[in-house]
Amino acid sequence: MEKITEQPGLHRDLENRTTEDLLTRINQEDQKVALAVELCIPVITELVEGIVPRLRAGGRIFYIGAGTSGRLGVLDASECPPTFGVPPGMVVGLIAGGDHALRHPVESAEDAEGQGWRDLEAHSIDDKDVLIGIAASGTTPYVIGGLREARRRNILTACVTCNPGAPVTEHADHPIVAVVGPEFVTGSTRMKSGTAQKLILNMITTATMIRLGRVKDNRMVDMQLSNAKLVDRGAKMIVDALGIDYAEAKRRLLEVGSVRGVISE
Repeated sequence: MEKITEQPGLHRDLENRTTEDLLTRINQEDQKVALAVELCIPVITELVEGIVPRLRAGGRIFYIGAGTSGRLGVLDASECPPTFGVPPGMVVGLIAGGDHALRHPVESAEDAEGQGWRDLEAHSIDDKDVLIGIAASGTTPYVIGGLREARRRNILTACVTCNPGAPVTEHADHPIVAVVGPEFVTGSTRMKSGTAQKLILNMITTATMIRLGRVKDNRMVDMQLSNAKLVDRGAKMIVDALGIDYAEAKRRLLEVGSVRGVISE
């Protein structure tokens, strides 16, 4: 299989270019990403429509990936509780090599085909849940093994990759393929491929949480009030929603503990 993500970059002699030229060329390549993701919206729509009823019934979203892909899954999962006020276990990110791999490369971990499913089993994944495998190349054994076993057990599966026809797509009910083209630095999938994956994961969880009622109008009414900035943001949301002054909004917010609680009083 010919991997687009491994094809030579379109820009040559990078070491001889000025900083401004390098940055301009990187930006030119990055502009292709959103257009590639746009073409994936029909498949992402189908996936979200499958996720929502499962989460309403108590199911969870699992991400699995290796390297940059794994880190992006963990990042998206970790941002859901503070942003939408959901329990930490509703969206779970797993990376090949475990939490150590978040900061340190454990490159060989991605080749352990059976480990993906073993990591999922540790979280008691079942057919109420959804598994999304993230692999820019689409050939990562850790991800493919997890998806294959999950699908065998009637768990809804999806994948996010940047190579059409990649093996990972054969094991996903909803294969999301963002064809962003060769990387600026050949094979460096933390660049355009990683950006596409981040955009897609944002879309999946944000649309899902909105459909689950975790956003009112365009406000994060269930966000955790974990610092002064978020308390300030919450108070301003209440001012806008209720037309009361800032001091009273903040007082009510701290008393009730959530924007939703104050607005719904």
